[in-house]
Amino acid sequence: MGDVLAGIHATWEFDTDAVLIRFERGIRTPKLFQSLRERRIPYAALSSVTLTPGKRGTVVLRAVPRAGADPLVEAASGQLKEGCDPYRLVLPAEREVLAEYYADELRALLDPASGESADRFLVAAPEAPMNFKAYDGRASFDGERISFRWSWTGASSAKWKAGDQNFRVSELAGIVWRSPEALDGYLRLVPRAAAPVDHRTGGSLGDLHGPGGGDAEDGVPAGAPAEPPSATADQDPAAVLFGLGYGPVHESLPFAAAVLESVRRTQPAPASAPVLVNAGRRDPADIAERIHHLGELHRAGLVTDAEFSAKKAQLLAEL
Repeated sequence: MGDVLAGIHATWEFDTDAVLIRFERGIRTPKLFQSLRERRIPYAALSSVTLTPGKRGTVVLRAVPRAGADPLVEAASGQLKEGCDPYRLVLPAEREVLAEYYADELRALLDPASGESADRFLVAAPEAPMNFKAYDGRASFDGERISFRWSWTGASSAKWKAGDQNFRVSELAGIVWRSPEALDGYLRLVPRAAAPVDHRTGGSLGDLHGPGGGDAEDGVPAGAPAEPPSATADQDPAAVLFGLGYGPVHESLPFAAAVLESVRRTQPAPASAPVLVNAGRRDPADIAERIHHLGELHRAGLVTDAEFSAKKAQLLAEL
């Protein structure tokens, strides 16, 4: 598409196979957006596009990600507040017609398999190295190993007794992230193996959780070991606690997403993966409707003569 749509807190740039979302860095911009800076979202990672009325004279264009396509969304597991959703673009209400045009353009680019869950992450995770300060320690990730260094002011006696922890990505089945905006916020690492070993020596992950089937609501992948009720985060050496000012969303969520992506990458690939197929030629009636819509934008002065001619030629070429 090659077009740019500027909204409040973000700008969407439409490329041939993806939309590049660039977030502003102003004081009014959510800190999570500032932390992410920019994200490239392949059209294959989207399931649908919506346009709805917003607050105080705005409209909201939202690209809905496919299940399993974005490690950040998977780690958040529905816990992000609406204003921190990186897939929302808020625009002034007077730009609704233009936003509707781009919504239609995006819908036309969705993959035929957009309604299905993705078999792998299609959106890049935040890059390591990264770290953040939790309530009871400091967490760091270098791309291959996660380390927890306990704080003498916040860590429980159980964690002090266990000592500082080091976990290799290959030892993990997944993660559980509970928003620090909740009373029991924490980041927990979910083990793959079950052989008890002292992590201070860099050995395999110990039996911190019993076997189980996993719970999608807990952010644990199917087949991953489930945590027993007694394994509270403040006593679990595989978890760090959040608190007021400790482990904020804009630090701990990108961290969790980066770990989750690395964990998935180390797991065996499925025996066969679905092949994504291009949509092929568009329906002539759909093309005619889009050209008509484009003409309305042109007459309203929202599209220049050059933009109208170029876009019309592009649409006709798709017949």
